[in-house]
Amino acid sequence: MHWRGVIEQYREYMSVTDQTPVITLNEGNTPFIACRNLSKAINNKIRLYLKFEGANPTGSFKDRGMTMAISKAVEAGAEAVICASTGNTSASAAAYGARAGIKVFVLIPEGKIAVGKLAQAMIHKANVIQVEGNFDEALTIVKSIASDYPITIVNSINPYRLEGQKSAAFEVCDQLGGNPDYHFLPVGNAGNITAYWMGYSEYYKKGKISSLPKMMGFQAAGAAPIVYGRVIENPTTIATAIRIGNPASWKMAVNAATESRGEINMVTDEEIIEAYKLVAATEGIFCEAASAASIAGVIKKNKEGLFNEGDTVVCTLTGHGLKDTEMAINFSKRPVTVKADKTEVLKVLGY
Repeated sequence: MHWRGVIEQYREYMSVTDQTPVITLNEGNTPFIACRNLSKAINNKIRLYLKFEGANPTGSFKDRGMTMAISKAVEAGAEAVICASTGNTSASAAAYGARAGIKVFVLIPEGKIAVGKLAQAMIHKANVIQVEGNFDEALTIVKSIASDYPITIVNSINPYRLEGQKSAAFEVCDQLGGNPDYHFLPVGNAGNITAYWMGYSEYYKKGKISSLPKMMGFQAAGAAPIVYGRVIENPTTIATAIRIGNPASWKMAVNAATESRGEINMVTDEEIIEAYKLVAATEGIFCEAASAASIAGVIKKNKEGLFNEGDTVVCTLTGHGLKDTEMAINFSKRPVTVKADKTEVLKVLGY
C-alpha cells in the first residue's frame, strides 16, 4: 500500500475537507519496534515497544502536526508562518513551508539548538532569527507578532498541530493490534503527551480499542516546571529539545496524565544519557537525547516496582540522533588510531 501521509490515512479524524490543500511529505507510518535486548536489560517480564519518530521526513514527530498546521494555514490563505523552536519544530516548519511555497520565520534561542536542526531550517531557506534568550522568551515574541500581523503561528498552541500529532496514537494501536498498558513520552512543551491522549481517547470512543493506556510523561530535572508546579525561568538540561521552562500545553498535559491515571515525572541528565546510550547499544536505534527521557522513565518506574508481568509498555522516541551528532560523540568511546598495518589492527582487536 502506498502511504500518503497522516492526513489521508486518518482523514475521518482530521479537520479537513475536500477543499483543504494537503501539504505532506508522507509523514507517519514510523517503525514500531518490539524490544528484545533492551527489555531484558530493564525488565524481561514486560512487553516493551519503541515508536521511532525519528523516521519521519525531517527526523522528528513534529512532522505529524506540521502537515496539518501548514495545510490549514494554506487553506486559510496564509502567505507566511512563524514559530519559536528548540530545533525540531523549526526544521519541520521550514520543510513543510518550503513544500507549500510560503515564507517561514523561525525564532531560536541563541547557542542552544543542535547544529543538525539549525542546518535543516537554514537549508530549507527559512528566515532564522537567533534570540538572546531562551525558548519561552522566543515564544512570547512569536505570539505577539502572530497576533499583530498576518502570520500564522505553527507552534503547538496551534490546535491543528496537536490534531496531526494524535495520529501517532492511532498508529500505535493499529500496529500493536490494541492499546498498550503504559505509554511513556518525553515532555518539553507538553504538546505530544496531550496529542497522544487525544488520539487514544478518540480511538476508544470509536470502539477501536477496549481500554486506555496510562500516560507517563517525563521532563528533564533541570527543566521540570510541571513537576515542580512553577515556571522555570532558566531551564537547564543537555536534552535541548525539552529545555523548556513554561510549556504551552501545560494544563492539557496535566489533564492527560490525570485522566489516564498516569503521571508527569522527571529524570536527571545522567539518567537520560544512560538510556540514550543503552538503546543505541542494545537495539541499534539512534535517537536524540531528549527522546531517551521516555526510556529513562521506564527504567526509573521499573526500579520503583510499577510494572506487572505481561504489561505492554510503549516508549515514544521523538527524534533522530543524527540531529545532534556532537552529543553522540561526546558520550561514546573515541576511535583508536593505529598505523595502516594488519598487525597493529589485530592488537587493538585483541588477537
